[in-house]
Formats: sequence, C-alpha cells, structure tokens
Amino acid sequence: MDIGIIGGSGYTGGELLRLLAGHPEANIVAVTSRSKKGQKVSDTHTHLRKIYELDFEDLSAEEVASLSDIVFTAVPHGTAMQVVPALIGSGVKVIDLSADYRLRTDVFEKTYKIKHTDPRKVVYGIPELHPDVAGQSFIANPGCYPTGASLAAAPLAKAGLIERAVFDSKSGISGAGAEPTEVSHYPNMAENIQAYKLTGHRHRAEIVQELTRLDGNISKISFTPHVIPSVRGILTTAHIFVKKDMGVEEVSSIYRNFYHDRPFIRLIKGIPVLGSVRGSNFCDIGFEIEKDSDRIVVVSAIDNLVKGASGQAIQNMNLMFGLPETTGLWMPATAP
Repeated sequence: MDIGIIGGSGYTGGELLRLLAGHPEANIVAVTSRSKKGQKVSDTHTHLRKIYELDFEDLSAEEVASLSDIVFTAVPHGTAMQVVPALIGSGVKVIDLSADYRLRTDVFEKTYKIKHTDPRKVVYGIPELHPDVAGQSFIANPGCYPTGASLAAAPLAKAGLIERAVFDSKSGISGAGAEPTEVSHYPNMAENIQAYKLTGHRHRAEIVQELTRLDGNISKISFTPHVIPSVRGILTTAHIFVKKDMGVEEVSSIYRNFYHDRPFIRLIKGIPVLGSVRGSNFCDIGFEIEKDSDRIVVVSAIDNLVKGASGQAIQNMNLMFGLPETTGLWMPATAP
C-alpha cells in the first residue's frame, strides 16, 4: 500500500512512521508539513534516522491522493474538514486522526465551537466496537481517552447493566502534543499530577456517544482527566455502578464473551499497569467488584500514542484493506 501522511511532524505522525516502518505492506510515499517543508523527516523524528530518507513536503490534498492508496490526516481539529473532501473526491481511502468526524455534526459544533463545513456520516474507528470498519473507505480515528474508557465499559453497557459510569483517566504528557506548554513544562510536571477540565473535557462527548450507542438508557456518564509525569500511556479507572448484584465469574464471562475474538484486548486478573502496554497496541483490562455495593471498578491501560492514536489507525487500515488486523502491530510492549 502506498501511504501518504498529511501533517507528519507531530507525535502522532512520528508514531505512524515508526509503526509503519515494520509493516510488511506499507510504503510511505509522502509526508507533509508546511512549516518543515524541505527538511528531513528524520531531523524532526530523530528516532527514525536510517529508517526513512524522506523530506517533508508541502503538497495539496489532491497531490498526496494521486500518490497514495490511503492517506492519514494528522492535523489539528478544524483542519481535517478542509482537506478530507478533496481526498475522498480523489478516490483514496482516508483515516482522520483529528476530532473533525468523530461526532455527529451538531455535537461536534457544540463541543468544539467550530462550524463544520463537511458534515457526513463516518464510522468511528474502535474496531472492537465497530466491526463495520472493514470495507470502509473513510474512518474517523477515535480520541485516546475515549478509547480506553469505552473499551473498559463497553461489555457492561452492551449487557444493559450500567446505571452510572464515572471515568477517571491519567495520561502521559505526550497526550498534550509536541509543542511545549505550561502544563508540559518539566518543573510543573515532575513529581506532580494535574487534573484539568474537571467536568468539561471534549472527549466526554465521544465516550457518551459510544456507550449510549450500546445502551441508549445510560444517562449518567462523567469523565475527569489528569496528566501524570509519564511520557506515554493512559490508565483509566472506570467506576461503574450496575443495576444488579453480580459475582466475579458473571462479570468475567460478560467480558470474555464480548472480547473473545479481539486480539488486542487482554483481560487480566489483577490491576493493569502502563508498563505492560507501553509501545504496543494492546489494551489491558481488569476489574474488581466492591463488596456490599453496586460498584464495579474496571481499569484499562493503553498507550495513548499507539492504541490511543496511531496504532489504532493502522489497525483500522489493515481491516479496510482486508489484512489481518494484527499486521505490523503484533509486538510486545517495551519493558522495563
């Protein structure tokens, strides 16, 4: 597959390039960046030295499409909708890693305060929850927080058992992007945990969308994110209040049956940790039932740049082209 990447200078673009370097069917033909035009890709992504001899280019969407079988758009929110129509019009497959197509148009405009110029219905690319990814020509790749949260709660939502769900997520600093900010400044982040957007984070809309799609009766879904002094990973603690008493075996059976044929979901006994998924496309899930309570605590761990972004995008690409979804992604996490 000839692959183009529009917006390849950030962490997501760099991670796409890293993972695709080991993909047996991938051939990178174009990586764009207006600000870095003419510079070597490996001068920005120094871990890719001797892996790629590409330069960043400033190409139009039509020019990238003419070279490619599939194009990844890794651009800021509000920018993808300006290039996607031309890509689709050129007949190329597209995976958008921005938020532009993840939500219904009215929900997107309310959440992001941006007028959508290209409203269209798009499949939301969590393959474990959307088998219709296969065969699509355009996929909206999910946000990192919603991936970990939705996968943690989806089996119970599908079973109609959730009364209320509260998600508490801790993310590595790479989730803030490659441009330094006050939050990501080392003295502010080291030995510290920072909660932010306590009740109004934009990713809540995606979590609500996914869980209510599985069970339209869920009305109480809360989400609060935190940044932790780690480079990668999202650990989500889902406090799920259920409608009936259940034992460990019943809950385990619900999760096993829901994810029985999903290669990147690992159901574990105990508490998932970021070190077990870092650098991989796996999502580890574990749970504990609170005694004499209606609360089940489900914990999920993902790498925010892999399963939370670029790895999941490649998983979607594989399915779109009829490849095994593990192609180029079946690798263990880095440890220690």
